[in-house]
Amino acid sequence: MLKISEAVIVEGKYDKLKLSNFLDTLIIETNGFAIYKDKEKLKFIRRLADERGIIILTDSDHSGFQIRNYIAAGIPKDKIKHIYIPDISGKEKRKAQPSKEGKLGVEGMSDELLIKLFNEANISSKKVTHDDPVTNYDLYALGFSGTPNAKQNKKKLLKSLDLPEFLSTNSLISYINSSMTREEFISLSKSLII
Repeated sequence: MLKISEAVIVEGKYDKLKLSNFLDTLIIETNGFAIYKDKEKLKFIRRLADERGIIILTDSDHSGFQIRNYIAAGIPKDKIKHIYIPDISGKEKRKAQPSKEGKLGVEGMSDELLIKLFNEANISSKKVTHDDPVTNYDLYALGFSGTPNAKQNKKKLLKSLDLPEFLSTNSLISYINSSMTREEFISLSKSLII
């Protein structure tokens, strides 16, 4: 795993899954063009850019560049790093048809190529293994998922961390593991549980 401090912004869940194979960082999906209407998510991305910097990694098609430019507008250039995937013709395995422009997206790239692109972009990274990361089970055990008051508890947790309520459980776990220790999280959790 490569640990990087910046948050990575991608278009969709399959891009996020692909990067999760080798990256240890917070990965945020724009859900494609839904970012245009999701002001809360855009505000969150801008906050991440200010706090830790962001890396934008979208597909190399017309839509990917539109989304990239939309996100980058209004964020200081020194807070953004751009990684561009090469134009490679083909279609992703899960799709019946190639994309409109016939190019592979982020999800269609090999892990090796993506790691090479991160290295070439001088993204400071180090190989890391978490000694004791927060997991889905921890969220359950602490009352943030799968329990009668989980919804209210998670809402309080997100608010206390100044995170948007749309944040998925996996993104929440990634954020926690990249911004605090397990002990800090448990201490915070105990003050919030209903």
